[in-house]
Amino acid sequence: MNAEQLKKLEDDLWQAANNLRDNTGLKSHEYAAPVLGLIFLKFADNAYNRKEQEINAEYAKHSGKRSEKIIEDIAIEKCGLYLPKHARYDYLLNLSEQEDIATAIKQAMKDIEKYKPELADCLPKDDYVQLVKKGNVILFDLLRAFADIPHDASGDILGKIYEFFLAKFALAEGQGGGEFYTPTSVVKLMVEIIEPHKGTVYDPACGSGGMFVQSQKFVQDHRKELEELGELHEEDQLFIYGQEKSPETVKLARMNIAVNGLKGLVAEANSYTDDPFDGFKKFDYVMANPPFNATSVPYLDVKDDKRFNTFGIPRKKGKVKVGEEGKETVPNGNYLWINLFATSLKEKGRAALVMANSASDARHSEADIRKTLIKENLIYGMLTLPSNMFYTVTLPATLWFFDKDKKGDRLLFIDARNTFTQIDRAHREFNEEQIQNIALISKLHKGNRLAFIRTIDTYFKKGVELLEENYKQVKPVSEQLIEVLNDEQGKIAVGDLVSQWKTLTKLKESFSEYIKETNGRFTTQAEIETLNKTQHTLREIFDPFFDSLHTGLKQLDKTVRKHEKSKADIAKAKGKRATIDKEIKQLKQALNLLHKEVKNAESYFKHILWLQERFPKAEYEDVIGLCKLATQKELAEQDYSLNPGRYVGVVIEEDGKTEEEFLSGITELSEKFENLSQEATDLEIIIKNNIDVLIGN
Repeated sequence: MNAEQLKKLEDDLWQAANNLRDNTGLKSHEYAAPVLGLIFLKFADNAYNRKEQEINAEYAKHSGKRSEKIIEDIAIEKCGLYLPKHARYDYLLNLSEQEDIATAIKQAMKDIEKYKPELADCLPKDDYVQLVKKGNVILFDLLRAFADIPHDASGDILGKIYEFFLAKFALAEGQGGGEFYTPTSVVKLMVEIIEPHKGTVYDPACGSGGMFVQSQKFVQDHRKELEELGELHEEDQLFIYGQEKSPETVKLARMNIAVNGLKGLVAEANSYTDDPFDGFKKFDYVMANPPFNATSVPYLDVKDDKRFNTFGIPRKKGKVKVGEEGKETVPNGNYLWINLFATSLKEKGRAALVMANSASDARHSEADIRKTLIKENLIYGMLTLPSNMFYTVTLPATLWFFDKDKKGDRLLFIDARNTFTQIDRAHREFNEEQIQNIALISKLHKGNRLAFIRTIDTYFKKGVELLEENYKQVKPVSEQLIEVLNDEQGKIAVGDLVSQWKTLTKLKESFSEYIKETNGRFTTQAEIETLNKTQHTLREIFDPFFDSLHTGLKQLDKTVRKHEKSKADIAKAKGKRATIDKEIKQLKQALNLLHKEVKNAESYFKHILWLQERFPKAEYEDVIGLCKLATQKELAEQDYSLNPGRYVGVVIEEDGKTEEEFLSGITELSEKFENLSQEATDLEIIIKNNIDVLIGN
């Protein structure tokens, strides 16, 4: 299943789930649990299907012998789950619509929990009764929709669908949604920087468990990468520890962990007062997105807890008022979380924390704690995120990174505010390449230059593959343009563009030579200088190709605008209203598609250019507006502020828009301005007339 097919499946499934809101009047938080429960049930059934033949064979092999085993034990051993017949997805799906489907699903969930104690009281059961108050059809429709998930879909695919639904529910919930969900792209970036290969991972505010899922995915991807390179590696395995105060969110986390085949424990606990895992200096990795700016934590609850007081506890300025003794609260909980991270790590542990920007410059007692952490050399780096990355608030956030095995006493500052992908008007995310590019800054700083060279190599391979796919689309789109354009200049411009695409054959030959030259050389540091030069040379060969494409598209854009204006002038001369006719609409659609194909084809090469321009020697260096390795002296000069903006400087980034996209945006704004101006004039006349009536004129 490719990314496009997965996206369509996700959208279709979400639409089916959304019908619940229309047909039942339930709010998103009320139908989230039953929907996620059915996704889990589908996963469980898929997992069982894959192992069923093996389970039955093992059962038959020992049946009637002294070594006989019950099938439930064999299933748990082979699959981690046991599903009796009445808990199978197809069994439920094929029940008559006259049957009590809610009770049938409830019983299925109970029996899955019975044989997997880790899920005790986690799966939704009574929730399904609410969904059938208006008849069984709603629940059967939902079962049928989720049946579209392919039978061979692995835990990875189902995990992605599960994460997609969590994100959608978080978005629907608004402010409350962030209590259980941190956007996946932010989590991926955290994981890529702290690189949790094996050991224990702790999240003291785990929400739905997204940090754990991405940590495990990092391990799997890293293992796959080493296998492809033919390098030896250990069988890495993570064991997760999570705690969360909301019982409903704990259930979501346990389901998510089960969906993704993770090992570990999630406890229902308040991190300020409870320490269920005796976590002081216990974990290899710590990650969390805790609640920002909490102001109601009692000072007495934390003052004697070494998890919070080792580096100092935030206190209110001035003495406690008479009569307020014992009622004091911590002025801001941010530094309690920061302390918890620093004290939960083992000797060589690493951590990543999402925190409000304000904590980077907080004054008074918080400033003293921050200075101590810096002096103790616990903080590895700071990264400013773009705004609007979270579903909860638009409040800007910063990622804090800790490393107790850090080399040297400098701090790495990264300003990523200008690196993002807009997903809708109000929300942004990092795409996969942006995550890798930002993470490479840290990897280069740690001396991992091979990661940089390998990433560039991957981008070249994916870029050439995408160019070949896009080239197949260019010819039919170009023919569509020529068919509509009756302008000779336009036809020449289209012809020139098609001719330019034909030079791709020579570029592919250069790429083939690069593959031959570099094959098997990405495993040793000694080859880095040569490989870097070779990659720069290859990118420079491709540059003129894209320059020519953009020049051709600009000429085509001008021709289409001229064509449209000519049509409008003719209509005006005839006294008709100038409207976009079917031909012009078709022309613009074809041109937009052509722009899209070129933009897609160029995307990986833009990432290569972005990296090579900033790190031309394939080694870390300070880049104005992006990253800075600050000394202790520079930190002292800034009063130990941890705000990346104070260190990296400012640079104006290009918006990446084509001339056509820019002009289209300006035209749209101009039309809106004209319409609003006309409305204002009309309102002015109405108001004036009304006033005249009131005063008797």
